[in-house]
Amino acid sequence: MSEQAATRIERKERTRQALVDGTLELAADRGFAALSLREIARSAGIVPTAFYRHFASLDDLGATLVDQGVTALRLALREVRRNPESSVADTVRFVFDQVSAKRALFGFLTRERHGGSAALRKAIALELQLIVRELVADLSRVRALDDWSPRDLEIAADLLVGTVADGIAAYVAATERDQRTIIDNTVQKIRLIALGMDNWWPPKDR
Repeated sequence: MSEQAATRIERKERTRQALVDGTLELAADRGFAALSLREIARSAGIVPTAFYRHFASLDDLGATLVDQGVTALRLALREVRRNPESSVADTVRFVFDQVSAKRALFGFLTRERHGGSAALRKAIALELQLIVRELVADLSRVRALDDWSPRDLEIAADLLVGTVADGIAAYVAATERDQRTIIDNTVQKIRLIALGMDNWWPPKDR
């Protein structure tokens, strides 16, 4: 690749990232559904028609943001799974470390998860369901849960993922002073769920 081509690619990536960053900043005040292509383009210092060199549509931009956020969360959870000796507290705190590094992005996801664009709500729900399925696969390999049905495992996984997701939503909206308490509370909730799982047996008549 020539130096000129490399420079052109780098410039395009910088502009694309500027569009992403500008969108996150604007959406923090009014929500993604209220944004116009024109103002997003202006935030990146480009004309509206140049937007289409980077994204096919506003929905495509929104989907990209969802993918970036959920991918970061999924990679964090996969990293945790590589260390089976991790405690519950270590696992939850590791996830929050990833959230802290991408706070604006996760703030966007938590706000759009329950409001704003219907397309984004659906995309976020689908991505979270993929995380639930990955966790179901993990739980199915736990010997103590051999008697659990796939439905039981899915309910437990959904509860665990939902609890962490709610913790993340509280974290990104909180002041720095309150963030540590939110993490500690999320750790305690996950511990209580795990304790309940250890002491619950599926009904035999199903």
